[in-house]
Amino acid sequence: NDLIDEISLLTFPLVLGKGKRLFGSGAIPAAFKLNRSQASTTGVIIATYERAGEIKTGSFAQQQPSEAEIERRRTWK
Repeated sequence: NDLIDEISLLTFPLVLGKGKRLFGSGAIPAAFKLNRSQASTTGVIIATYERAGEIKTGSFAQQQPSEAEIERRRTWK
């Protein structure tokens, strides 16, 4: 059921509260890249994304700081 190959997303310059998810928890993970975009005279951003192949994952885990970084942090105190 991997049926999405293009997404057109309109972003309005408003904050209304919590909002809703664009996709539910059962959505198949997919990578997209920006294909085209434009801004309206009222500030609405219209962006079209197309499929971009497999998802590339990484890590945001904090790495062990180097000795130089530990020393730099000591001088801040």
